[in-house]
Amino acid sequence: MADFLGSVWWMIVSLGVLVTFHEFGHYWVARRCGVKVLRFSVGFGKPLWSRRDRHGTEFAIAAIPLGGYVKMLDEREAEVPIGERARAFNNKTVWQRIAIVAAGPIANLVLCIALLWAMFVIGRQDYSPSVGRASGMAASAGFAAGDRLLAVDGRSVDTWAEASMALTTAAMDRQDAHVLVRDVLDNERTRVLPLSQLPAGFDERQVPVQAGFMWQFWLQPAVIEKVSKDSPAGHLLQPGDLVLAIDGQRVDSADRVYPLIQALGQRGGPGMLEVERAGERLALEVTPQPAKGPDGKPRWLIGVEFPTGQAAAYDARQQYGVLAALPAAVRETGKLASDSLGMMRRMLTGHASLKNVSGPITIARVANASAERGVDWFLYFLALLSLSLCIINLLPIPVLDGGHLLYYLIELVKGSPLSERAMATGQFIGLALLAGLMGLAFYNDILGLVL
Repeated sequence: MADFLGSVWWMIVSLGVLVTFHEFGHYWVARRCGVKVLRFSVGFGKPLWSRRDRHGTEFAIAAIPLGGYVKMLDEREAEVPIGERARAFNNKTVWQRIAIVAAGPIANLVLCIALLWAMFVIGRQDYSPSVGRASGMAASAGFAAGDRLLAVDGRSVDTWAEASMALTTAAMDRQDAHVLVRDVLDNERTRVLPLSQLPAGFDERQVPVQAGFMWQFWLQPAVIEKVSKDSPAGHLLQPGDLVLAIDGQRVDSADRVYPLIQALGQRGGPGMLEVERAGERLALEVTPQPAKGPDGKPRWLIGVEFPTGQAAAYDARQQYGVLAALPAAVRETGKLASDSLGMMRRMLTGHASLKNVSGPITIARVANASAERGVDWFLYFLALLSLSLCIINLLPIPVLDGGHLLYYLIELVKGSPLSERAMATGQFIGLALLAGLMGLAFYNDILGLVL
């Protein structure tokens, strides 16, 4: 319940901030162009709060927090007194109308840069793109534990998320990735990861895993948390012991302990358990005892437990000074825009799954998760959502800002506005496309909850 309420709250906060800035862009430019603004509403439906300023504009917060709008004086919507016709939106020049409509997406773009600037000033904590374990395709390509990825196909990567995105992009394009790494001996070398060999229909959300990568921060140290007294390890091990090896096999993380204990039990007889305790290395003999698992099949236990659900400490930080953070924010905005447009292009051409389209349920869940990770991550989430709102609104779909801009560009070319019939047809098509997109987004959201 707490997660649900948190998700709803942070979605309302997120959309409230982004919609307010978007609509303020329209409002501010409309006022500068001499257009009378009748209402500035954050949310749809019945107003929960409203006030009117000295210019006659009603500012309102409405009951449904899934958008907003700026209502302007317009002869196409209602009769306008003769004395105010010069202040009607439809009577402004085409360039003024273009400026007013484009101002909303531009406001979201500016907000994205401002949020990323604040994030970089504060410093975003993250995990480095360091390999904890390599298997399968990655191991065959020469990757090994301790490698730190520096660049993928010429694009520098500072975090595991950036590295994962770059690898996923190469996989969707069915291309091998040229990866620059720094190994444990501090040597830089380029390795070719044959992502073009991934099977058809691979899971785009799990490309690094399917390629054989286990990031270092995924691997938790095998530090014992609990020891059962009436167990083979009861008189040998202590909480805080770090398991180093089992039966001669090196243990590099807690997830390696269970399969090695099973192998030791199947072999039969005692085995050597090497641990580090208070800086001293100990070799202890232990014999796993048989037990029945939840599925009724036999398994072997030694009576120890490791911490679960414990997040690893961050080992990377992206932080800049107040001035240096601005160009960094602009670069990051360009990178995110390129990734977003690239993903849209791949979905249209069939190179990426339509499962990547997300709706309000996913937005709410990610908003809550980002807020829980800290201010830096929530700012990043808001910036990404603001940029997405900018890009989506600029799509040439009637109903959206991009559709209106398309109408005005056609007006510039032909020298006169489109007919009411043509615009009505466009609006109908736009609504149908938007309804289809929203239906797909909700379908993916619900599927994500069920699976």
